[in-house]
Amino acid sequence: MIKTIPILLAVLYGLAMYRFSVWRTARELDEKSTVLADPNLTEMSKQLAHALDLPRIKVHIYEIEPVNGLAAPDGRIFITRGFYNKFRTGEVTAQELASVIAHELGHVALGHSRRRMIDFSGQNAMRVALGMVLSRIIPGIGMWIANALTSLLAAKLSRSDEFEADAYAAALLTKAGIGIGPQISLFQKLDALTKSSGGRAPAWLLTHPKTEERIAALTEMQVKWQE
Repeated sequence: MIKTIPILLAVLYGLAMYRFSVWRTARELDEKSTVLADPNLTEMSKQLAHALDLPRIKVHIYEIEPVNGLAAPDGRIFITRGFYNKFRTGEVTAQELASVIAHELGHVALGHSRRRMIDFSGQNAMRVALGMVLSRIIPGIGMWIANALTSLLAAKLSRSDEFEADAYAAALLTKAGIGIGPQISLFQKLDALTKSSGGRAPAWLLTHPKTEERIAALTEMQVKWQE
């Protein structure tokens, strides 16, 4: 029984972290976001909504500068102020931003956004439990090994989610009459856009597949569908 206490504590810690993370994320998004009202972009979101047989898709602007899009655990879709500014300066087209919205809708539809929050808390619990066990076996480096293993697992899961969301977005954009082209062209710009917004690629890109791999997958999909 005593030997299982660290594992039980880690599970409880994971549950507490999950609850706190959901609350903190929702609060920050509420405080730092507004509804997107740009007519050009709302027209794009209407096309996507029509393709999904939905009355509307509400998109929010998250008031931070890094270029990014995200799907909240509650299903809300966000693009950052930095991304929207790239559209306003002409560096990104309305169709390319629509591909971001479609990608984030993919995360929601496929359950990634909610699962990621659960995964985050679960990974913390696993990190703590594994670290406790390994620290007894390999004092000094046990916790380091636990951190490395859980980080590798998280990155692998995240990359798989991105490919799935890309495929969902490609199908949705095609059905909406927008096509895969803007999705590919945005990926071709993405590295330059993210670096120009902060001098270096943001942390979220580290858990994403390589841009050229995503472009290759979409190109192959496009050719197959055309055939």
